[in-house]
Amino acid sequence: MRAVIAREGSVEIIDLEEPAVEANYVLVETAYSAISPGTEMMLKDIRSHEPISLGYSAMGQVKEVGAGISHVKKGDRVACYGSPFVRHAELLKVPKHLVAPLPEQVDAQEAAHVGLGTIAIHALRQADLRFGESVLVVGLGILGQIVCQVAQASANIVIGIDRVAERTEKLTASGVRYVFDQEEDMMRNLSDITGGAGVDAVILCVGGGNSEMIDKALGWIRDKGKLIIVGDVSMVFNRELMFQKEAQILISRAGGPGRYLGDYEKKGIDYPIGLVRWTEGRNMAEYIRLLTERKLSIAPLISHILPLERIGEAYDLYRKAPQQVLGVVVRYGDSSNEC
Repeated sequence: MRAVIAREGSVEIIDLEEPAVEANYVLVETAYSAISPGTEMMLKDIRSHEPISLGYSAMGQVKEVGAGISHVKKGDRVACYGSPFVRHAELLKVPKHLVAPLPEQVDAQEAAHVGLGTIAIHALRQADLRFGESVLVVGLGILGQIVCQVAQASANIVIGIDRVAERTEKLTASGVRYVFDQEEDMMRNLSDITGGAGVDAVILCVGGGNSEMIDKALGWIRDKGKLIIVGDVSMVFNRELMFQKEAQILISRAGGPGRYLGDYEKKGIDYPIGLVRWTEGRNMAEYIRLLTERKLSIAPLISHILPLERIGEAYDLYRKAPQQVLGVVVRYGDSSNEC
């Protein structure tokens, strides 16, 4: 099978042996995978001769199931999430908690963004926002866009900001009212939007290691507000600013409880729902529910659909022309006829 790797700063397609199914795993024939630009551009730029797998979010059709699998069967459409199991590759061997069945009405390309959707949902759970509370999302790439849409569906007051005007236009088109491409404009309006209190939470979906971002965000939140770090943000900040508001600065780890833990992912041991309400698997299912009920609209965010052979073009676009590219879906085989 073919799979995508990064090596010495370049993207390559290599041939690998097909994986064999085993207990508590599902073998999935990939139809579409979605690029996560923040993570994948960072991995791509690592100067290592050792191959680095790219990708963690996809959908496809179940080819085979192992013992212990009861929620999906051969031939089912599924969404799947989580490296190293999920990657840009033609076949995926995925543990059962990282595979979610897809209702017939869910669009395949939207479902392929399940990893990004799950990460967005967990970030909002870290913010612990209640009905009617406000959230400012900084960075409106594909992840920030999904965070805003989920927050909007949850009846939060959503504010989005990004310096790329094309991204703010996409968010406005999705129905979010308060969207800015200039920080000065946002700050002039913030008091009116929040009744002078500041936002309940700021979610940082930005990269580049910006060393000033946390201090700025501390100025935007209310007393005892929260900052949630999702992107690659420098963890340097002014203690006095944090102290003045008794703020909480939290980091959001991927898709939720269970991520990177062998007992949950590899062995398939679930957490009791009474103890851990939202595992990464349950967050995946919630993303699919939101798609099913049309509470999210991911299709307008997909700017490019590329066959596997041309995946390298996507990374070039993200680097050279970010205003032209938002969501990129990788197509495998004749996906349009299969899923």
